[in-house]
Amino acid sequence: MNTVVEVTGSGFRAYEVVIGRGLLPELGARIAALGQGRTVVVTDETVAALHGPALLAALEASGVRARLLTVPPGEGSKSFAELERVIDRLLAFGLDRRDLIVALGGGVVGDLAGLAAALFMRGIDFVQVPTTLLAQVDSSVGGKTAIDTPRGKNLVGAFHQPRLVVADIDLLATLPPRQLRSGWAEVLKHGLICDAAFFDWLAGEGAVGATGDAAALQRAVVRSVEIKSAIVGEDEKESGRRALLNLGHTFGHAIEAELGFDEAKLTHGEAVALGCALAFRFSVAAGVCESAAAGRVEQVVAAAGLPARLGDVGPFSSQALLKRMAGDKKAEGGRLTLILARAIGDAFVDKAVDRAALATFLKHEGAS
Repeated sequence: MNTVVEVTGSGFRAYEVVIGRGLLPELGARIAALGQGRTVVVTDETVAALHGPALLAALEASGVRARLLTVPPGEGSKSFAELERVIDRLLAFGLDRRDLIVALGGGVVGDLAGLAAALFMRGIDFVQVPTTLLAQVDSSVGGKTAIDTPRGKNLVGAFHQPRLVVADIDLLATLPPRQLRSGWAEVLKHGLICDAAFFDWLAGEGAVGATGDAAALQRAVVRSVEIKSAIVGEDEKESGRRALLNLGHTFGHAIEAELGFDEAKLTHGEAVALGCALAFRFSVAAGVCESAAAGRVEQVVAAAGLPARLGDVGPFSSQALLKRMAGDKKAEGGRLTLILARAIGDAFVDKAVDRAALATFLKHEGAS
């Protein structure tokens, strides 16, 4: 059975997130119903081989004129060079403002194709077809698009909401186990932010989703999208409550940057999992959270096969991590901003984090 979650807000056109199984063959009809012109499917080389032919066949069967544009797989494609190449190909294809981009892939493809759509002809429509768990529960919903720079992750981008999101649970069957676990980190994050009962389910009966159980995955995706869509509807541009969705990300992005965004060493989801565990332990150090809650978060994260300690990833300099965190896009007026927690399911934004306390904490966590 399919579930449709509507994303609505005062600053953007409402759109649907369709979640279910066997949705890819129906995608042609859904895109044809949007009444767009030509369609360019942006995907990476790996996903193109797995799902490109089926998607193109579905589009052709519904009379949608489409062509494929592939990019290299991996975080390296979120770059100025690849963005320029994608936009140049769209121009060469002769697209105009009535045409459509379909982002078929994980978060990298969704971010890159979404930003290209935001910039091309000052903005054309695009559809998200996320093929990873991380993208289905997080990056495909909410309109954040971005590329990386050598100075940090997602520092250049735009808010550009999709026309439609189609999350086919069946596509997750092709994911390597490590990528599935990486997406599970974002699922856990949603429970940690505002739904303790959801986190309890994820830690118990629902834990089989982390190893590929389709029914558990569908329930996890639906609830995650419900949580994210409600927050995005209240705060599209991250001026308030939407910042809660960054739980674990300030720590995580700093760690990723120190590792050169090398996914062989650390995936984005793994960085978020580690960041969430660090955020809860720092909340304990700051005196706002009980140690038992942080201990449970660490236990659940580790049980899912995700890193929960800095030592699980490698040696780090506390000053290097602090410098990275100070350059995070959530920092304001030179002050560090972190998402902390009073308890599981009760996160909050702290815009005045004490640097000395954070430095002491990082050293206690094992950074030099």
